[in-house]
Amino acid sequence: MYLKNSILLLTALTAGSAVARTHGHERRHAAAHKAHEEKRDLGDMVTVTMDGKVVSWANDWAGAAAATTTTTDDSVSAPTAVVEAAAATSATTTDNIPSATPVSSASGTCSSWDDTPGDYSREGFGEKTIANLLEYIFYKGNVGTPWGSNIIQVTEEKACQYKHVVRFEGVQSDAWTVVFWNKIGPDDKLTGWYGYSALKITLNPGEVKYVAFDDDTQGAWGAAKGDSLPTDEYGGYSCTWGEIDFSNVGNDDWSGWDVSAIQAQSANQDVQGMKICDSNNSGCSYITNLATKMDNAYSALEKGVDGIGGRQAPGPVRLITHLDYSG
Repeated sequence: MYLKNSILLLTALTAGSAVARTHGHERRHAAAHKAHEEKRDLGDMVTVTMDGKVVSWANDWAGAAAATTTTTDDSVSAPTAVVEAAAATSATTTDNIPSATPVSSASGTCSSWDDTPGDYSREGFGEKTIANLLEYIFYKGNVGTPWGSNIIQVTEEKACQYKHVVRFEGVQSDAWTVVFWNKIGPDDKLTGWYGYSALKITLNPGEVKYVAFDDDTQGAWGAAKGDSLPTDEYGGYSCTWGEIDFSNVGNDDWSGWDVSAIQAQSANQDVQGMKICDSNNSGCSYITNLATKMDNAYSALEKGVDGIGGRQAPGPVRLITHLDYSG
């Protein structure tokens, strides 16, 4: 994801990772991909190089996310000097979350879903969490209180009343499941895509749905046929991802997005087609079904490449996500 500030990021690294791959400058990835070049046991030391500095911590990642997690001690999955250890609330896994009911109580009715009236509603969102303003992979913006309440489904008639909205469409056959998560999980670690769900929707053939995101949201969604998402051997979602970063406080309120098949390809699983563009059909990032074509998107070969994806200056964002995309 190519955004305004020159910044250094790490791929894929939680406590289970042995090696961090640097992403380089001018890219703020909305969700970190977890690298497992060498699986580590509990208590093993994890060492990475970040912006030329060596950082180490003890591994406390034990596997898949728990259904309910509350942090009551001082242990975190990253250096305590650089990670906020806030208590998690209402951690939710995809096993027990129902399909969403759209929020429709915002004032006014939209003449078009992608209108930008200039005054935006937060109706339906939870309380904002304060950004920790840390750089790189450890940046935590707004994950909602309770966790995940920064991402809600809305109706077409109310969509324009929200600042950041994504329209989902394109399913040709069979029902598709779309699961949304924050980069930082409800356990306050880099685990958001390990079984957690801020929102889950089902998209049937020909159906269109709308999802709104609160300011300073860094997260992603995965989409696949059926009633659940595929996972890799570590429990991480291993389908094609749509990655977003909306009004990032730590990056002067810029926004960005991209499509990524890194997790699916790393797990040697099918790549689902997905295309994300803004509502003016610009800033497009896409990968077709089975990755036969791609543009401005991430495959496993682009793990360290800068400048991929769409970006937008501060302000409202209107995106269209085409699922089951075949080109």
